[in-house]
Order: sequence, then C-alpha cells, then structure tokens
Amino acid sequence: MIRRRGATRPEIVDALVSSYHRFDSNPSVFDLLIRTYVQARKLREAAEAFRVLKDKGVFVSVNGCNSLLAGLVRIDWVDLAWEIYQEIVEMGIELNVYTLNIIVNALCKDRKFQQVDILLLEMETREIFPDKVTYNTQIDARCRAGELKEALELLNSMGEKGLKPDVVTYNALLNGFCKNGKYERAKELLNEMVGSDLVPNTPTFNIMLSGFCRNGDIKEATRIYNEILRRGFVPDMVSFSSMIGLFTKKGDMSRALMYFREMKSVGLIPDSVLYTMLIGGFCRIGSIADALKMREEMVDQGCMPDVVTYNTILNGLCKERQLADAEALFEEMSQRGVPPDFCTFTTLINGYCKYGCVEKALKLFDKMLHRNLKPDIVTYNTLIDGTCREGDIEKANELWDDMHSRGIFPNHITYTILIDNHCEKGEVAEAYKFWDEMVDRDILPNVVTYNSIIKGYCRSGDASKAEKFLEKMRKDKITPDRISYNTLIHGFMKEEKMQEAFALLSEMEKQGVLPDVLSYNLLMSGLCEEGKMQEAEWVFKRMLGKGTQPDRYTYTTLINGHVAAVSETLDKRTSCAYSWLWQFAYYIIRKYKSLMDSVPPDRSEYTKWFCFHRQALQLIEAIRVHRVEAKFFKKENYQDT
Repeated sequence: MIRRRGATRPEIVDALVSSYHRFDSNPSVFDLLIRTYVQARKLREAAEAFRVLKDKGVFVSVNGCNSLLAGLVRIDWVDLAWEIYQEIVEMGIELNVYTLNIIVNALCKDRKFQQVDILLLEMETREIFPDKVTYNTQIDARCRAGELKEALELLNSMGEKGLKPDVVTYNALLNGFCKNGKYERAKELLNEMVGSDLVPNTPTFNIMLSGFCRNGDIKEATRIYNEILRRGFVPDMVSFSSMIGLFTKKGDMSRALMYFREMKSVGLIPDSVLYTMLIGGFCRIGSIADALKMREEMVDQGCMPDVVTYNTILNGLCKERQLADAEALFEEMSQRGVPPDFCTFTTLINGYCKYGCVEKALKLFDKMLHRNLKPDIVTYNTLIDGTCREGDIEKANELWDDMHSRGIFPNHITYTILIDNHCEKGEVAEAYKFWDEMVDRDILPNVVTYNSIIKGYCRSGDASKAEKFLEKMRKDKITPDRISYNTLIHGFMKEEKMQEAFALLSEMEKQGVLPDVLSYNLLMSGLCEEGKMQEAEWVFKRMLGKGTQPDRYTYTTLINGHVAAVSETLDKRTSCAYSWLWQFAYYIIRKYKSLMDSVPPDRSEYTKWFCFHRQALQLIEAIRVHRVEAKFFKKENYQDT
C-alpha cells in the first residue's frame, strides 16, 4: 500500500488501526509502517503517518521514533527532526541513548552547540547519559567548526566520565587540527593516541598525510607515507592521491609519476580526478605534450575526460600562448558531448584578452551569454582590462554598463584596472574620478591601486607629486612595495633628478624593501645616458655587494654606456669596454650552458640567446669601427668562442 499510488497516509493508517483493534494485532506493526516509509526514503510521508497515528492515540515505540528521527537527520531535515523530537517528548515516549545521539548529531550539523549542552542536561534528568558516540559526534562537529579548544575540553571530559577515547575520537581531532594548520599539535595527538595503546588505522595516517600534503611539506608527508608501509598497511586511493597531488603542485612530475606507477602496481585503478591531477601538473610546468599524452592514456583506460579535465588543459594551453590549440580543444568538447561551463569560457576569455585577441574574447563572451551562463565580476574585469589595453574605451564603458545592469558591481580590481588605464596615459585627474567613486563605495584601494597613481604622476612628468603620494600611501597604512619605489625611481631618472632617485634607493633599504635588479638597472641606465660611467660602475658594484645578480640588461646598459663615452678619451675607456663586453659574453655562455644542462630549450629559447650573441657582436663591431686596437680582441675570436 505504501508504494501504491493514490493511497493516502490517513487511509493506510486507518486500515492498520482498524485491523489492529479487530484482530488484536501486534503494536509493532506501526513501527514497521514508519520503518518502511523511512527505508523507502519517503521521509515526509513517514512524518505524516507518525502524526496521524499520534492523533488517533496510537504511539510508536522509541525504536520506530528513532528510525524516523535518524532518517530525517540523514537527509538534513534537521528542523523537522527537532519538531518530531519535541512531539515525542510531549507524548511521553520513553527515550534512550540512541535518541540522544540522533538529536545531538542533528544539532551539531547546524552547529547549535549551546542547545546540545541544554539537551545533555535535560537528558541527565531522565537518567540518559552520553556515551562514546555522543562525545565523538560533538568532538567531530567542534573540529569542523574550528573550535579546537572546545574539542580538547570534550576529550578531557570523556576521561572524567569514565569513557575511553577510541580511534574515531582521535581521527576527528587529527582531522580538525590538520585542517586548521596545527600540524605540530596534530603530531602530539598522534603520539598521545599511540601512547594510549590505540592502534592507528589507514584513515588515521591518511588524515595526517593529507594535511602535510596540503601544507606542501614533502619531508613530513614522505615520513607518514613510509610509516604506513612500515606498519604493514597498504596505501589506498586517498594516500596515493595525496602524494601525487603534492608533487604535481610542486612541479615534480617524476616523483608524481613514481607514486602513480606504484598505485597501479598494487591494483588500484586511477579515476578521472587522479588523471586530471597529473594533467594539471604537466600543464603547470608548461609540458603540454606530456599533458596530452596523459589524456590519451586516460581515454585508453576507459576513463573519459570531463569538463574539469578539459578546463585544466585549456588553462595550460592559454598560459603557453597556444590559443589555436585551445580553440581546437574547445570545439572538441562540443563534439564529444562535454558542455563547456562557466570556467571554460572564463579561462579562454582570459587567454584571448591576455595575448591581445580581444575581439575573439568578446565573441566568446556573447556565446557564453547565449548559453545562459552568467558571467561574474572576474569575467567582466578580464574583458574591461582587455578592451582598455586595446584602447577601446567605448567598449569598456559598454561592459561597465552591462555589468551594472546584471546586478554585478565593480570591486577593487575593476576600479584598479580603470585607474591604471588612465594613469598609463598620464591622465591622473581622470584616474582620480574612479578613485573617489571607489572610496565612496567603501572599497579600499590596495597597493596595486596606489602604484597606478604613482605611475600616473610619473608618466605626466611630475615625480615630485608621485613622491608626495607615496607619503600618503604610508599614512593610509599601505606599505609601498618594490614596484612603488621602482616606478618612482624611474620617474626621477626621466626628469634627470639623480639625487632624489639615489635617495629612494636608500629609503627602500631603510624600509626593508630590498632593491632588485630592476632598481639598479634604472639607476645605471640614467647614469649611462648622461655619460656618468664612474657613478654607473659604483651602482654596479653596490648591486653585486648586496647579492643582486645582474641580468642581460645590466651588461648591455654598461657596454653601451662605455661605447657611447668613447670619444676624445677613447684609449682611457677601451679597457672598461673590454671588461664589460667579456663579462657580458661570459654571462651569455654561462646562461646558455645552464639551459643545455637542464631540459633542452625550445626554439624560442635558442632564438633569445642567439639575439644576445648578435648584440655582443654588434658592440664589438662598434668598437672596431672606432679603431680600438688590442692583441686579444678580434671579432673572429669571439665567433670562435
């Protein structure tokens, strides 16, 4: 009758009550009715039948009530479970510890911990006392809520009540402490657990392993993995997934593949999540070919790529500027019946905008809207940034209006994009309009926004105002970063204000912001342009003294500076030019060799270093034109090198 369509709960209850009174049936038939509804996952009908029975004066036993309560809590109908529980109490049905544990679980799901405490006191008056399950439920819930202190208090309370914590208790605590980054305390709890003669199981070690892997701690993760093997446990899918995930995030694909092969050797079959993890690892290090090979293996093993897999490869292709391949993969998704999602469109739109294909990004955006996929602020920020870079302010304004019409409001990134667009052109007054609107909306500018304004002043030829704005930045409790200082140094150098630029270099160090190679290059470039090679050499020596390594631009700047300075005092400068040139040559050879010692460079890398060689040869030729004579210095010698 329960499964028959058309039979109402009152009809079924009436039939059972009638036969019960007529034939003196066993009252457990009403328990069976409730249990049957619960097992059939008809919880609403079960609750209705319970209430119809109550109205007819027929009370279900505590076991039937517990079955109903447990079913409701299982599907998260906590409010209805609480209502039914209160009705059970009003009916005077004798409760037991199972009832207590079900309701404690229900309240813990909603994190109503104060009500749990009230319930426990109320149950004690009925001489129903919490057991190990009650405490484990509370400890697990407190840990999930991040209330670790309260969880430990409950652990201590167990001992006071004469209850001994078990593996489930400690696993809940370990999970809580690991997820909250308290790894040292988690290790102490594991030792405490072992000291209590409790034997950790595979889930125990997996909790620790997952925690260390999330934290990127290779040493501790490896130690825990080896401990699993030492104790004779067989690592499961969780163990291998944790280790593979750790090494894919670190970009160490050789070790990730080692665990992958080991996993297959123990008979575990990789799923789409694991394959996608490995594909993502290869994409992260720019090895798209290996990522595609892994996808082929995935398909060969009967594991079809899902939208997450495709999105992972798309992201990798876009990062490597392989937009044509990304487009082909996007088309393949449709052919294979994998509908692109929000992430698919956003990833490809970002790739197009990043590399100047804004028109394609906008067409894709239209497709996204036609598929009823709602763009978010990230999508709009990407498109607005792309159109601003292209100089299409009209389209950027259209996107701004469209964004507002959809109830999506700009955030600090949106405003920073627009502010930076105006500052790039030195339009500080226009930039300030967005700054003021941003502040009026209680959106606080960050260091990037401040840096844009500094750049704007410098681009407009007013580095002094930029320096004043840097002071305002500090007053607003925004700490200037390296970009802030480098932008301002560049501004002063353009205005030939060397003293102010050098003062900023000292200020950087004083404020604990270490100058980088760009900081020094900016100063050397300005000095070389003015022919102040002695000062440029002093900056170079200071850079080396601070442990900052020079780059290609450093050497070419100094070489060009010395060559330019060769005039009336050519003979005096010749040895310096040789010195910088051969240091530069050594730098090229050293860099080139380091590339060859690692993964063979692709065509773009070879091209890059070939251009460096060619630049050096051109400089040599420039010095030869000036008739610089030296026994050791010949174009042919350099070519041989």
